[in-house]
Amino acid sequence: MSSNALPPSRVTMEDVARHAGVSKASVSRFIGEGRGLLSEAIAQRIEQAIATLGYRPNQMARALKHGRTRLIGMLVADIRNPYSIAVMHGVETACRQHGYSLVVCNTDRDPEQENRQLAALRSYNVEGLIVNTLGQHVAQLRELQHELPIVLVDRKVDGLGTDLVGLANTEAVGLALEHLAARGYRELLLVSEPVQNTSSRRERAAAFEQWLAAHPGLRGQVLETGEQLGPRLAAWRAQGEGPHAVFCANGVAALATTLALREQGLGLFDEVGLLALDDLDWYPLVGAGITALAQPTQAIGEQAFACLLQRLQGEQCPPRSVNLPAALIVRGSTPDRT
Repeated sequence: MSSNALPPSRVTMEDVARHAGVSKASVSRFIGEGRGLLSEAIAQRIEQAIATLGYRPNQMARALKHGRTRLIGMLVADIRNPYSIAVMHGVETACRQHGYSLVVCNTDRDPEQENRQLAALRSYNVEGLIVNTLGQHVAQLRELQHELPIVLVDRKVDGLGTDLVGLANTEAVGLALEHLAARGYRELLLVSEPVQNTSSRRERAAAFEQWLAAHPGLRGQVLETGEQLGPRLAAWRAQGEGPHAVFCANGVAALATTLALREQGLGLFDEVGLLALDDLDWYPLVGAGITALAQPTQAIGEQAFACLLQRLQGEQCPPRSVNLPAALIVRGSTPDRT
């Protein structure tokens, strides 16, 4: 066959009706909910025609006809982020268990792309929406909220009263700092991606500063990732009597910090302790392993869908915040300094 040959045309309902010698309405009843209205002979002819022709019903068209697509939309800021992937898996697993399919759109942290992807999800007639972005198009999200339920993951969107599912940030930061203090570290540093308008980053930085204020024997600073992280880490290490330890606010900050410490020629983790939020696959492979606060990403995704499903089923309670706990996983990056 020629490489330029056109693919065979899609078999239609009309083709099945013609092959079976019945009306299109009879075929529609057969593949819908009216099969019991057909005689056994007609049903068998339609079934045989479908098998012979290889007919596949257009499920989207059927769903739109009945007002249900069984599609859930998910908008993520960065599909390359391991956190986003893990939460997405939790959402997709829960969707599948309840007979829904997940449509994912990635914004690449671009406000204009976020606007386009929201419009795309709307055109797909999704029944509900899960959002994990910076939420820079509040007006559009509010408009969508009049049409379908929305659940936020990890990040609040000011002015949007809806359910939020994420990490119990204050408790997680406290768990991390208690571990570092118990190991004898006295000079503490929080490294975060630029806080900007990201609520979860703001909460973690605020919890860090509040915890230090309540423990006067410890000293701390907050640094953001970027080109100056290395020199600022070096300046911080030169301050105070130590021992020094860094708490990284997420996996991206952990990678940036690890690379910066390595560039300074440090033997990881002989001179500076390190504890990182998230528990990524590469953490056990660095030095003696990086101590981590594992986020319950699967549970966060599943709970986000559970909240959405309750709204789809008519739940009318006020907006809820569901904050799930982190789990401390101790490895060799936080050796005892006492």
